[in-house]
Amino acid sequence: MPSSVSTSLLTDMYELTMIDAALKTGTAMRPSVFEVFGRRLPATRRFGVVAGTGRILEALERFEFEPEQIDFLHARGIVSDETLDYLKEFRFSGDMMGYAEGECYFPGSPLLTVEGTFAECTILETLLLSILNHDCAIASAASRMTIAAHGRPCMDMGARRAHERAAVSAARAAIIGGFAGTSDLEAAKRYNIRAIGTAAHSFTLLHDSEREAFDAQIALLGPGTTLLVDTYDIPQGVVNAVEAARAAGGELGAVRIDSGDLVAQAFKVRGQLDALGATTTKITVTNDLDEYAIAALGAAPIDSYGVGTKLVTGSGVPTAALVYKLVAREGDDGVMKPVAKKSESKSTVGGRKLAGRVLDEEGYAAEEILVVASSREAAEAKLDELGARRLQIPLITKGEIRSELWKDGALEKAQAHHVRTRNELPYQAWRLSEGETAIPTRYIEA
Repeated sequence: MPSSVSTSLLTDMYELTMIDAALKTGTAMRPSVFEVFGRRLPATRRFGVVAGTGRILEALERFEFEPEQIDFLHARGIVSDETLDYLKEFRFSGDMMGYAEGECYFPGSPLLTVEGTFAECTILETLLLSILNHDCAIASAASRMTIAAHGRPCMDMGARRAHERAAVSAARAAIIGGFAGTSDLEAAKRYNIRAIGTAAHSFTLLHDSEREAFDAQIALLGPGTTLLVDTYDIPQGVVNAVEAARAAGGELGAVRIDSGDLVAQAFKVRGQLDALGATTTKITVTNDLDEYAIAALGAAPIDSYGVGTKLVTGSGVPTAALVYKLVAREGDDGVMKPVAKKSESKSTVGGRKLAGRVLDEEGYAAEEILVVASSREAAEAKLDELGARRLQIPLITKGEIRSELWKDGALEKAQAHHVRTRNELPYQAWRLSEGETAIPTRYIEA
């Protein structure tokens, strides 16, 4: 059967069973505050990158229980009829604040703060975490790769190495992390990303000679295209590529190298191109690149990188390890009270938090401040007193979704925001080696 466009069943079963039980005890409608955060960063990450917020808001536009979902839950006996009646009318009516897409984050950073009834906040857990854990991991890897590239463009070529839908989301997250294009046409269409790609080795093997393959590609795409020159012999491939472009009346746009010692090959190919007078022809490389391989290629005459497997799998960190926890709820006396887990190694800090970033005298980030306060006004006043830049923005207010945060132009703004905030970090944040997070996080009470 075709799946529904509704996103409501992108939900773990226990979220609904908790709501079912809470409705019976009369606690389901208690005002509550949940936060999304990470307890720590992976050893290889000195900062994380927020990505996926726009996808969350778009998914929440479609988060409702249609007859198809209600019938399924009823047939399986997942929840009681009382809860089914609640779900039939469900639309998130609370508030959501969060870090802007592209913002850098650190341990404890409240990437999302969700306020509403216990029931409506609980039901969003899996949707929020599944999107953020994936997209933040990809964007964080992409950011490290674009740091290693030192301004040379990086392109997403990972669609064939991921689930077909995850590949689309990964392409979007990669753009936030600084990538310049994608080979995935669904991602290019959906998010208005630059589409890239020309031909594979099979196209060369299809023809009786490499030159015939190059002539055919140039006849379609023009001499400014990129030709893959390592199907047979690279030096001869370069000659064939340059001659094919000139026969068509132009200079070859670029050659792509996909095998061998990329550093050595790049130097050889650059020398050969220059000797042939093709000084404007660029070199792009692929072949299982990650941030370390890109950094190692920094001294080579390479103009751009195509990254696949390591990008879409988070370059060794496939999930951002974010969690969604209740941090405050209304008591029997009608007053909001902080709540927290005390579990060993999994403890949490209770209370709603407002986040800010303090800069040093040179304009670099010095620390992340998390203000725990009973009211937003008190927390904002404390951040202002400390001269901290506020990091959270309103995403949803009383159920009204800020759709401009996921529609046209939002992705470009997120990438630009990431570049600004990454440049704000101190030098050690840019290192690829394992080490401490770029800046410390400090909790204070207002």
